[in-house]
Amino acid sequence: MSHIIDTLKKELEGAQADVRIQEVGRVLEVGDGIARITGLAGVALQEMLQFETSKGIVEGVAFNLEQDSVGAIVLGDPQAIKEGDKVTHSGRILSVRVGQELIGRVVGALGQPIDGHGPIFSEAAKTELYPLERTAPGVTAREPVGTPLHTGIKAIDSMIPIGRGQRQLIIGDRQTGKTSIAIDTIINQKSDTRLTTPVCIYVAIGQKESKVAKIIATFEEAGAMEYTIVLSAPASSPASFRYIAPYAATAIGEYFMEQGKDALIIYDDLSKHAVSYREISLLLRRPPGREAYPGDIFYLHSRLLERSSRLNKKRGGGSLTALPIIETQLGDVSAYIPTNVISITDGQIYLESELFNKGTRPAINPGLSVSRVGGAAQTKAMKKVGGKLRLELAQYRELAAFSQFASDLDEATKRTLDKGRILTEILKQPEFEPLPFHYEVVVIFAATNGYFDAVPVDRIQARSKELMMYMHKMHKPVLDAIEKTAELKDETIAGLKKALEEFNRVEKI
Repeated sequence: MSHIIDTLKKELEGAQADVRIQEVGRVLEVGDGIARITGLAGVALQEMLQFETSKGIVEGVAFNLEQDSVGAIVLGDPQAIKEGDKVTHSGRILSVRVGQELIGRVVGALGQPIDGHGPIFSEAAKTELYPLERTAPGVTAREPVGTPLHTGIKAIDSMIPIGRGQRQLIIGDRQTGKTSIAIDTIINQKSDTRLTTPVCIYVAIGQKESKVAKIIATFEEAGAMEYTIVLSAPASSPASFRYIAPYAATAIGEYFMEQGKDALIIYDDLSKHAVSYREISLLLRRPPGREAYPGDIFYLHSRLLERSSRLNKKRGGGSLTALPIIETQLGDVSAYIPTNVISITDGQIYLESELFNKGTRPAINPGLSVSRVGGAAQTKAMKKVGGKLRLELAQYRELAAFSQFASDLDEATKRTLDKGRILTEILKQPEFEPLPFHYEVVVIFAATNGYFDAVPVDRIQARSKELMMYMHKMHKPVLDAIEKTAELKDETIAGLKKALEEFNRVEKI
């Protein structure tokens, strides 16, 4: 017996206790995807939490830090959490895994695969964890926007140009073609052979799953999924997922930007994002303000969109271009959320229901649409042919409003109205048919220089398609010169005029 006691003493003397202190909280109440917790005094904002439930571990995020409790949003099944369940914090800030393997995949709000094609990352894959909330690049880390991002839409590339690193708002009522512009922009990215194809990220916030499936099918048909990531937080998902989805997508975009690449991100749409944030905030009993939105609703979108920029050469020269979408009610651009986002972005493309119903598609109102980057984001060729376009359309719209009440018009007014009708018709474009920019240049040059003046208005669309076919078959060197140099030099203009004169002598292609 004494031998046993001596052996135990020796063992105990050499033993070292592994003591760990862990903060443990308890669930006070849970409901509607929100949990209130007591006992986690050391938790950080946006820190991942783990709820230990009878059905296993459910994750959440610390969202409200109050004096006596912590408000958390649940990122799993809220039905599994019960009052009194144990909660611990992980020490990890809410993050998303990023890497090249995300390209071509459809993922959920936290980057998890939802396309049924298996895991995204292999064990050997080089990946990083990017936090959802990051500080935007400082002023000295950026450089001016000067490289074009062609949408393939004539009305936008000629009058409201978008540059790589810009934040351009697409705004309009429901069912006016906002998403179609975004889809066309993504599809068109592989057509610009002069520039590298950006990684495109489409974020569906609160959309119907059937609509998202249709968009993915469109991308696949056009071959755009080769460089596109789709991140979906559908209407059927909890408000917490719809809230974090655009931040997760931005973190993914920043990864590619910091690799020195160009990235394009579409937020479809931020109106639903704001509503999701309002829902979470009201459930957490944050004080409501105007239209029941919390006081920090402007900061919600500014800290998201400010992360889009063009980095300077020291930082790799990458860019992140943002095209947020906002839905208005009855064309009211002066409402709370629209004015907030207008003031954050570098311009807006305004789509008008009246124009849409008249058959002008895309239904872009050139008077209310603006790009604050302007000609800096245009090629020299597009700047040359599109310079007078906005002014001539504005004159046409003003005269058209008055001419319907006039019985007798002078010849100058008639010429302006005829020219305006031709330009309006030439800018019409079917959805999912974006044009390479050198074709846009040719068509707009022909319209602004009178080569369509003798064509009946109802034949202009067909005639412009015939022109593109004719140029491709008979005058490809002219097209190639515009594409390679992105300029309209004197010899190119001479060749283009000659081609257009020949084309006007041809009845049908």
